[in-house]
Amino acid sequence: MSEKVYDALVIGSGAAGSFAAMELTANGLSVLLLEAGPEIGKKDFDPTRKKPPASAINIWERARATIKGQPVQARAAFFTERFSRFFVNDRKNPYTTPRGEPFLWIRGRQAGGRLHSFGRVLLRWSDDDFKIESRSGRGVDWPVSYDELAPFYAEAESHLGLYGNQDHVSTLPDGVYSRPARLTPAEELFKKTVESQAPERHVVSWRYIAPDAERVPRPLREALASGKLTIRHDAIVRRIMTDAKTGRATGAEYIDRNSGSVHAVKAENVVLCASPIESVRLLLNSASTKHPNGLGNSSGTLGRYFMDQLPCLAFGTFPPARGWSHDDSAPQDPFYNPSGGIFVPRFDNVEGKAPRGDFAYQGSVGRAPVGDNEPSSLAFFGFGLMLPHADNRITLDANRRDAWGIPVPHIRCVMHEPEQELIRRQEKTLIDMVKSAGGELDFIGSPLGLREMGRGAFPDADPLSRFLFRKWFRKTMCMGAAIHESGGARMGTSPENSVLNGWNQSWDVPNLLVTDASAFPGGGTAGTTLTVMALTLRACRKLAAQYRASAGVSRDSELLG
Repeated sequence: MSEKVYDALVIGSGAAGSFAAMELTANGLSVLLLEAGPEIGKKDFDPTRKKPPASAINIWERARATIKGQPVQARAAFFTERFSRFFVNDRKNPYTTPRGEPFLWIRGRQAGGRLHSFGRVLLRWSDDDFKIESRSGRGVDWPVSYDELAPFYAEAESHLGLYGNQDHVSTLPDGVYSRPARLTPAEELFKKTVESQAPERHVVSWRYIAPDAERVPRPLREALASGKLTIRHDAIVRRIMTDAKTGRATGAEYIDRNSGSVHAVKAENVVLCASPIESVRLLLNSASTKHPNGLGNSSGTLGRYFMDQLPCLAFGTFPPARGWSHDDSAPQDPFYNPSGGIFVPRFDNVEGKAPRGDFAYQGSVGRAPVGDNEPSSLAFFGFGLMLPHADNRITLDANRRDAWGIPVPHIRCVMHEPEQELIRRQEKTLIDMVKSAGGELDFIGSPLGLREMGRGAFPDADPLSRFLFRKWFRKTMCMGAAIHESGGARMGTSPENSVLNGWNQSWDVPNLLVTDASAFPGGGTAGTTLTVMALTLRACRKLAAQYRASAGVSRDSELLG
């Protein structure tokens, strides 16, 4: 018997891979999905692991995870021991960065990828995000507009069932919501105060999905139910195979994570959804005689223009409100903490003035437990726009390999002068906004450093925890901390300056698609996940239509012959 040739091979099962599998199988294609990590089910979500941290800083949980092999993952801003199994072992999965230019690569290898550990906030982007060159004079504009992507945003939102409200904010387009999302009384007061003081600013609720009780992403469940999907877990892809004559993709070579045995699979089409750094790493490691500088790299841009959003973190109190409140918008989950909070999107263009700043803030007010007569707590995470720079790039480190013998990525992602200036304004704007609304910050910090004020960072924590927090802050709040990395295999309108065309299709390898955030020409100021889902739906629908049409022509030719 000849080896089976699948209609499509999907690599990765997270936000991109799960939607790719669903869309392709819905169109009748046979799909093989390769996932580098294990299968995940209800057994992996033990409610007894949901314990409150020993302290607000969570230093001892991080220390234990570090000892167990997660020194990088334990530095994620909101890391908890409960989620440690959804993050990789850093000893087995190393990477390198230039000396003095750290990058925090937070990742998970399991069915569903980071869908088990992200904040579940799903926000649309606007043409402010897609028109990179037009707005900044740098990089290239996206080859797709908001209007083109809007129907696919709506499909993804409708499929997942978002909590949210119609807010009518030009820089954060409204979506399709199945249920409303509520704010706490403290957030309502904060919103009223901020918006009354600055008409260009808006404070809106999160737009988010509730945890899935089935613990398997819904798109994957639907793809499996079609009978057209085969999944191989613990399959670490090391190379995309190509035809020596045509250069077209023919399948992939992977290593069994547990046994170390090597396998090869064949497919008519390949959809790469491994997450930005992993996808670029795999393309670079798939170099061949036909593709000597990496698969699909005739432009020389593969790995370049890598970005993450500019992170800043701030904690404090909001004395105008007291106590805290439960948000009952979504049902309580026995494993996850409640979702919900506020988002301050990129400011509106008021009265013809330029936008006040290319940054946004996600946070909460009055959601952390405090005494009834104590000021409500306040926390914000800022996300600033990083411009695409050619020298921010992913390459392969020839001197370092992972536990399976694959060259590791070398990651350079540093702030240039525009980003340095922007993050200073991002911090100052947040400080001024909180103070003007009546709030008090304990600290604010970013890759520029930690600034304490008022009571200082975590005033109720023990002295040792506070000391360690200050000592290690720069290693925690460096580039990568936003976990919104993108770029490296960007889309464009010309094969001379981009890796992919406007349908996420490789210019050089027409039967290869890349639909995760590595395809992004620009970094935006909101989360990347919903845009990844929408792009994947759009690209895979186009691929399926083209493939079915070409298969029909082939069958007709055989009959005529």
